[in-house]
This record gives sequence, C-alpha cells and structure tokens, in this order.
Amino acid sequence: MPDSKLDDVIVRKIDEAAKRLEKKFSANVMFYMGTIHPAFIKSIRDFIEELASHRRRKDTLVIMLNTLGGSAQAVEKMVEIIRYHYKTVYFVVPDMAMSAGTILCMAGDKIFMDYSSSLGPIDPQVIVTGSNGSEQYIPALGFLDKVEELIGKSKDGTITPAEFAILKDQNLALLRSYEQARDLSVELLKKWLVAYKFQNWTNHRTDPTKKGQPVTQLEKEQRAKEIADKLGSNKIWHSHGRFIGIGTLQSILRLEIDDYTKDISLRTLIRVYSELITDYMDRQGVGFVLHSPHIPLV
Repeated sequence: MPDSKLDDVIVRKIDEAAKRLEKKFSANVMFYMGTIHPAFIKSIRDFIEELASHRRRKDTLVIMLNTLGGSAQAVEKMVEIIRYHYKTVYFVVPDMAMSAGTILCMAGDKIFMDYSSSLGPIDPQVIVTGSNGSEQYIPALGFLDKVEELIGKSKDGTITPAEFAILKDQNLALLRSYEQARDLSVELLKKWLVAYKFQNWTNHRTDPTKKGQPVTQLEKEQRAKEIADKLGSNKIWHSHGRFIGIGTLQSILRLEIDDYTKDISLRTLIRVYSELITDYMDRQGVGFVLHSPHIPLV
C-alpha cells in the first residue's frame, strides 16, 4: 500500500521542480504524459482553463510532453483548446513524443530536445475494437502500403491467389478511414508549421542562392509540406515505432530544434521534473497525468 507521507513529499518535490522550470522559461509549465486519446479532451480543457485563469498565469505555456502517440483528431482539439488560451507555446521532449505526439509538437512556436530525445514518424494511429470489446491503436500506413502493393501486383499480373484473397477481403470503408487519418495528419502538420513554427521565419538563412532574401508564404507552405511528407513516409523510416533523434530531424528534415544538450542547467531541471513525474506515475500505477505546480496533483 502506498505511503501517503512519502507521496506528499514526492508531490511537493514535483511542484518545486516545475516552479524552477517556470522561472527558467518565464512561463507556465505543465506536464502531459500518456496516450493522446479523445477520452481525455474534457480533462485537458478543464486543466488548461484552470491554469490559464490562475493568478500566476503567464503569456507563454511550456508543455513537457511524453507520449507514444494516439489520435490525430484528439491532437487537433487539444491544439484548439491550448491556443485559445495561450499565444505562445513551447514543447519540451525529455524522452519521446511519438506519432500523434510529433504532430502535437509541430503546433509549438519552439521544440526543445536534447541528444537523447526522440520524435517519431506521423503514421496515423487508428482505434480498432477487438472481438472482446477492447480498444487498441494500430498504425494505418502499413495497411495502406500493403494494399497499394497488392493493387500494383494485380495490375501487372503477378498477384498470387492468396494475395488476391487478402485484397478481395479488405474493408473499403475502413481503408478509406485510414486514408483520411493519413491526410489529416499531413494537413495538420502543414497548417501548424506555417502558423507557428515558421511565423518568425522572415529571411532565408542557409540556402546560398537565397540567403538574406525574404521568405514567401508559398515557400513556408512548401517547406511544411516537405517535412510532413518525409515524416509520413514509411519508405524513409520503415517502422511506425522508429525513434527519430535531433540530428536526423535537423539534417534530413532540416527542422529547427532548440537543442539543450549542452545547457547543463536547463537539462538538469528538465530531467529532474520528468523523472520525478514518471517515477511517481509508476508508483501510483497511473498511465496518464496532467501536472502544473498551480493545480493539485490527484
């Protein structure tokens, strides 16, 4: 049975760690850990509303994010809620923000990572209900890629009877929902990169043929599409669960990341807060948490 006095001490330490980060960023700081699921939308709305109305409210919100992903539709609603209350939003990824978590990060003005942090491909995850009524997320692009492969074999006459049977039995409505989930992921990424991440990108800085020239809206949209297409490509990543580190994000995607690897002070503050939260969750047997030092942790 958990020791309530020890829990009180841990929660106090978590609050103190978060307050130190708030001072460092001059912002409100919160922690989101767990699946991104539509069932959590109301909790997120209530949490953000309470935080935004607190007497210690700041104009900037820093979201510490640790998630294996979830629903792109839930991400869209979360961003609408967060951006209604906060003009400036930063995402900090101490460990990982995969799939839908990566999409969520693209709605930030800045993304902070260190050498050990990871984002993931944006292969959308869709909820599938099993025969026993349980829900699970499965990546959609693997199904679409396989069906596309089988259709190609059918066109050139190389499909086997077994493969034809598999193709014939596909649920077209389900496949369409996978396509829609894929398209939504890409569109959200493109929209948010242009609106938030690229909003202060006014002049070219790296292209030698354009250096110093103004960046056009069309160029922002083209860069956002390039990033979205690459993050959504199974041909590049080969696995839905691929961990994409900061070096790859900067070199292959040319995505600007705030790297705090060598800022030992900030890195220590982030890791202390993150590890206290994750250890506490493990102790409580909890899979989802929202935390702010200004809202009681229950």
